[in-house]
Amino acid sequence: MFSLMRKILVATGLILLSHAAVAQDHAEVERQFQAWLQDEVWPKARAKGVSKNTMDQAFSGVTLNWKLPDLVPPGQKNKIPKAQKQAEFGSPGRYFNAGSVQGASSVGRKMAQRHAKTLASVENETGVPARIILAIWGRESGYGQVPIRHDAFQVLSTKAFMSTRAAYFTGELIAALQIAENGHLSARKMKSSWAGALGQPQFMPSNYLTYAKDGDGDGHADIWGSPADTIASIGHYLDQHGWVSNRDWGFEVSVPETVPCSLEGPDQGRPIHKWEEMGIARVSGRPFPAHERDGEGYLMMPAGRHGPAFIVTPNFYVLKEYNKSDLYALFVGHVGDRIQFGVGDFLERWGKVDGLYRSDIAAMQRALEQMGHDVGGADGLPGFKTRRSIGRWQQTVGFASTCFPEPTMKAQLVP
Repeated sequence: MFSLMRKILVATGLILLSHAAVAQDHAEVERQFQAWLQDEVWPKARAKGVSKNTMDQAFSGVTLNWKLPDLVPPGQKNKIPKAQKQAEFGSPGRYFNAGSVQGASSVGRKMAQRHAKTLASVENETGVPARIILAIWGRESGYGQVPIRHDAFQVLSTKAFMSTRAAYFTGELIAALQIAENGHLSARKMKSSWAGALGQPQFMPSNYLTYAKDGDGDGHADIWGSPADTIASIGHYLDQHGWVSNRDWGFEVSVPETVPCSLEGPDQGRPIHKWEEMGIARVSGRPFPAHERDGEGYLMMPAGRHGPAFIVTPNFYVLKEYNKSDLYALFVGHVGDRIQFGVGDFLERWGKVDGLYRSDIAAMQRALEQMGHDVGGADGLPGFKTRRSIGRWQQTVGFASTCFPEPTMKAQLVP
């Protein structure tokens, strides 16, 4: 009994010492952080016209947020992620769960009526359809209903001081200080997401400085509280990134087996009528609009042959400038169509993906890279370059080409 109690006391002491050491380390890093704000951030901010008063207000009471992801405290090496214990990769269809899609669509229709005048004005000015603006607004902040609670300067300064993308976030931190200096919003009232994105359209600070617009004529681009400014800012962003007026974003299609799924991607476009000649048709049974048939179109199969397929236009890739994800752009286009046209779910169902970890997909990507394939990086996420690389590899080894990672591939690709 005495021996057991002694072990418990020793273990308890070690735990307390460990906690004390962590607290001491955090305190030391906090001191370094405060010194860094004055020695590194302040000179850069001052060079951009930021006053000492704005700087002091922005960081009044601000300490590091140790709960943010991807932090690398000073003196520590970038940690290698631990082996995953739970599957993190599944069907892309999860992105289109009924609650998210139906909620964004139904509220979007109400917002279309409520803000009809502003939406019509922005659409007329930019050529960006109201339904697309609404869908982005809904996805980013639930039409302004999702609370944005993080202190923007705490988030941005923490990530600028000790994240894996410190240089990027330092630039965004300086941009946030410029926003406060220009009087758009008090520094202490500036709220962001955990990633530092601001307001209802979720602009990073540098994007705010470049693309935020005053939609209600009060002299300020208030993307935190003004629906009109939010609508105008989203429309302006898409317009400046190349939105093509009078073209759609894309169409759900059927792809015959004679058309290789490896033809996917924005670098393999051809006029839509050429895709038609290959046997691709809209799943609705309607023809492609006459004004679209001579325009460039691109095959997009986010789940390979295990889900819906699309012919998308250049505007799809403008949506990807807002968020680099294929699924994000597809969600926005689809919800926009539901808002305006009342369409239902995609006609093709999403297939199930079982038994794969993101680490498994990353291992497959590395194996394909060693074979000379451009997979777009071994990040465990099968973007279009990975999907079509899988399809090409499947063709070379005599497998049915599905253009999507499957559990049986791991044994074939990874020794």
